[in-house]
Amino acid sequence: MTRGALLMSDPIRSAEELLERARGGDLEAFGDLLAQYRNYARLLARTLIGTTLRLRLDPSDLVQETFLEAHRDFPRFEGSSEREVVAWLRRILVRNLADQARRQKAGLRDYRRQESLEGVLERSGARIQQMIASNASSPSAAASKREQAVLLADALAALPADYREVIILRNLERLRFEEVAARMNRSPGAVRMLWTRALERLSGALEDLR
Repeated sequence: MTRGALLMSDPIRSAEELLERARGGDLEAFGDLLAQYRNYARLLARTLIGTTLRLRLDPSDLVQETFLEAHRDFPRFEGSSEREVVAWLRRILVRNLADQARRQKAGLRDYRRQESLEGVLERSGARIQQMIASNASSPSAAASKREQAVLLADALAALPADYREVIILRNLERLRFEEVAARMNRSPGAVRMLWTRALERLSGALEDLR
């Protein structure tokens, strides 16, 4: 088996095996399973916080709260695939973010005029997940067995911090180059060059994961 096949097939097997072991009472196995999706959950939290509510909230704190709730609710989880795990974690994260928004009174009055805050966040989360996945190149037949949003989040986590930041701001938060430049305290020209290099590095990181 090639190195690429090993890199890609092992997480799939371990996810299934860890779920089975966790259902047998192995809590450490469930912790190992959640660890595989920490990068994805943190990226989703960061992007939702930035594009939807702009709360003063640490994404890592939101992810920690989400994983603690997942531990508590795992006996009621009936999924058996990575896709189901990812969707379940996303629902928990969105619900927790809605709770945080209520606590901080962040735009709650405006949201109540039209629909529930949970509905806004659910749709935003789904759109962000689609944006994340669409930034990955076409997967191989084997790679398509994994969630593309998870692969991209892992690839982004492997990049230098400034590369990761420029991609998140430009591609996920959809900011103009001038806005990205202001956030990163760089000139627009420097940001464009950084973004180009970052995308090249991201492409290589994705290939390594496949």
